[in-house]
Amino acid sequence: MWSGPGFESNVYLIDGEVLIDTGTGDFFSQIKNEITTMGIDIANIRTIVNTHHHYDHTGGDKKFRDWLKANIAIHTADRAALEHGETLAELFGRQAKFVTVDIPLEDKDIIRTKHFNLEVIHTPGHSPGGICLYERKRRFLISGDTLFEDGIGRTDLPGGGAEDMKHSLNKLGRLDAEYLFPGHGGPKIGGIGFLIKQALAGSIKPRAAEKK
Repeated sequence: MWSGPGFESNVYLIDGEVLIDTGTGDFFSQIKNEITTMGIDIANIRTIVNTHHHYDHTGGDKKFRDWLKANIAIHTADRAALEHGETLAELFGRQAKFVTVDIPLEDKDIIRTKHFNLEVIHTPGHSPGGICLYERKRRFLISGDTLFEDGIGRTDLPGGGAEDMKHSLNKLGRLDAEYLFPGHGGPKIGGIGFLIKQALAGSIKPRAAEKK
């Protein structure tokens, strides 16, 4: 996990095979150097999964794909926005990038690595094609901008919606997740079901710590 400062998203490398989100690309060189220093064989990193299309999670896609020669994966509902550069880059004072999607994802797809089976959970609300990745045996949830350790994702951006978010949270509430790895902020161990109940009850609000 590379923890993004400010509005930069977290970046995760799973099993040395799957990269989850790429941030804005501002820290590409730093992450590249760290991956190289760790001795990871980049030939094994074949897939880049975006949890949704927003620029703070996808701005680095082109740099990482050019380096890794990896495929870009995103949910079908966010595919067009990513490919047409409709990533809200202007909210970050940046130029939109156009990225071709190689693998369109759907709910319940499985992304397999050597040790993990990551189930795609479609969780619209923050964006139409927002997803979480759930490992049932290991009970960890990579939650993108749907759920944070201290809040939920914003629903007031284009394509977002409070009712969709409520439905998505109910879906996550039916999972047996023990470890939470969000798109921003730190991880959380335990109490995830209670966190979701708080969100559904309105006790915790959409997180607005990042710029968008």
